[in-house]
Amino acid sequence: MASSEIQKTRVINELRGFIKKLLQDPKILEQSLDITRRQLGESGQGDVMARIANEISDTTSVHIPEDPEEHSEADRLFLELLKEVVREEQALY
Repeated sequence: MASSEIQKTRVINELRGFIKKLLQDPKILEQSLDITRRQLGESGQGDVMARIANEISDTTSVHIPEDPEEHSEADRLFLELLKEVVREEQALY
């Protein structure tokens, strides 16, 4: 199996596990969106994505590494999607 195929399989398996967590505890999604809304709304500088990841890890059963350098492709995808959804919500108002 080629390296890119192994990478794709790993990301798919990680996303599959994450979706399973969401189905088992649907509150995770709303909590994650609330955290993202709050963190994006704060004017503090620094790595907002790291703050979002850390708070999600601290308050839900989802674990995202503290160090952004250790985020997997699935972690980055989830964080970017949260940010995108919140930005689209804000654009509607």
